[in-house]
Amino acid sequence: MEMPLHERIAADLRRRIASGELAVGDPVPSESQLGAQWNSSRAPVRQALTSLRAEGMIGGGRGKPAVVRRHTLSQPFETFLSFSSWAAGLGHVPGQRTLEIARRPADVDIADALQLDEGTPVVQLLRQRLIDGRPTMLERTTFVEPVGRLLFDFDCDSGSLYAYLGEQGVDMTVARHQIDAVAADAQDSELLEVALGAPLLRERRRASGMDGRPVEYSDDRYRPDMVSFSIENSQQAHPALLRDWRAS
Repeated sequence: MEMPLHERIAADLRRRIASGELAVGDPVPSESQLGAQWNSSRAPVRQALTSLRAEGMIGGGRGKPAVVRRHTLSQPFETFLSFSSWAAGLGHVPGQRTLEIARRPADVDIADALQLDEGTPVVQLLRQRLIDGRPTMLERTTFVEPVGRLLFDFDCDSGSLYAYLGEQGVDMTVARHQIDAVAADAQDSELLEVALGAPLLRERRRASGMDGRPVEYSDDRYRPDMVSFSIENSQQAHPALLRDWRAS
């Protein structure tokens, strides 16, 4: 089924902003220009522009022309889980370096997070995540063993492991996110190329299936000069957690 016109217009504007074709501070094409480009009435154009304003990508109004405010992309749940999908959606090149994948007993913190007995086997993954070749995030992820063992047959540097797990029938449809700040430890400092003790944004996430059973627990640490987080909510919708790319 073809995407509705207002969604196609919004998607094209996001692409142009993410690629730099429309830079921060540039005027957004007017309603009449977009209407002519898409052979559209004003209603779908206005709906598309409203969506981008809600996402914080464009600003202006009250008689002033809309301008690009920032390179950011509102993320649906599945692309928030996937760093690769998120970065690619912004028009950047995602990358990853798998530094470790191992099966080991769960310590007390991991066992609590995944609702397991301490010592239960789990699979842990350490990956350095990159955008356009630049270290951006360090990912420490633990999977329950029946899910994690699937990754031993997958090249974790070849693309999104969440897409792969989804293809294998793994249900990860519910997630709880906790955002805070931490000081970079020695490993963070080396792999993210920041000073020891430098502030990092940390996202801790527990993903579960529809049955409520935890599948994954992750401690992801981001360079705050490259990534930020925001919450978007309204009276009509549940809050949405957004991950933003800081163009530099």
